[in-house]
Amino acid sequence: MMKEMLQKISPRCPVFGECGGCQFLDIAYEEELLLKERMLRELFFKASIPTDIILPIQPSPKEYHYRCRLDMKFLKIKSGEMFMGFSPARGFKVVEVEDCLIAMEPVASFLPQLKKQACEKIPVKYRNANLTVKTGDDGRVFWGGIGRRSLRMDPDDYLWTDIEGIRIFYSLDTFFQANLSILPQLMSVIRSIGILGQGKTFFDLYGGVGLFGLCFSKDVERVVLIEENIHSVGCARHNVVYNHIENMEIIEGRVEEKLPSVISGISHEHSIAMIDPPRAGLSKEARAILNTCLPGHLFYLSCNPQTLIRDLTELVNNAGWELVCAIPFDFFPRTRHLETLVLLKRS
Repeated sequence: MMKEMLQKISPRCPVFGECGGCQFLDIAYEEELLLKERMLRELFFKASIPTDIILPIQPSPKEYHYRCRLDMKFLKIKSGEMFMGFSPARGFKVVEVEDCLIAMEPVASFLPQLKKQACEKIPVKYRNANLTVKTGDDGRVFWGGIGRRSLRMDPDDYLWTDIEGIRIFYSLDTFFQANLSILPQLMSVIRSIGILGQGKTFFDLYGGVGLFGLCFSKDVERVVLIEENIHSVGCARHNVVYNHIENMEIIEGRVEEKLPSVISGISHEHSIAMIDPPRAGLSKEARAILNTCLPGHLFYLSCNPQTLIRDLTELVNNAGWELVCAIPFDFFPRTRHLETLVLLKRS
């Protein structure tokens, strides 16, 4: 069932096919989900990973207007004319846009104003810039990307989203999941697996602002977050204080350096780890540390099936991890991207 064989619909975006952002605006969402699940199964099969561990794909609650963040290209040519938009599907120019179907509505409606403000702010010598624009549950919009410290935010201005009674703050200069609408669903699925519980220590590795540790702090006895980015650590500490979390420890530093001493003395049966790496997957050093410092269970949330398969193959073959299940989540409707949650247990 290749995309060309699926029933076509009329794309709602005037630059679909020209813009490199979305690939599936011309098929029904139900067929997009089936296509993504099949693509994941084929990748697992080719890598000799059992496909029967793959559970049905979890759809996004929102098919459109779900992204809280957009990254825009800003370009000024020699004539002085300025352009703002997305990378094209082919080539190196900028596809200009004044709206975006997959951006949350406050961000989408702000794009004309963003270009106006960027044009007014861009220094004379600048020829290009990468702009970041974000929103949260309350609809406020902030942006940065021109000038040093332009992504910094005061705690009073932090963006936020509420998940299961926990308010999680993030900023322009910290990583946070782009699809806010699917996060409660993700937490519910993880909790339903049934391995959290009192007496357990939850390690939120490369934990960013503390999304997973905060959400599961009431489900376990202790949470340990390890993060090296100072801005993310600042947000995480703000989140702990705001939500009155008393069983969460935040450690600033590299997981590869901090985890061995922190996990020593904790039995495998009473430890669970969560990792959510970037698209490049786990570094060789990170894979090595997970091969030696073994919690009892490991949740691996991946946004790149190719690097996920590479990492799973090494973890299973070299460290004796056993694959329990893989659950695809459609964090990015209308695009080719797919998030996959994999649970491994110590063999």
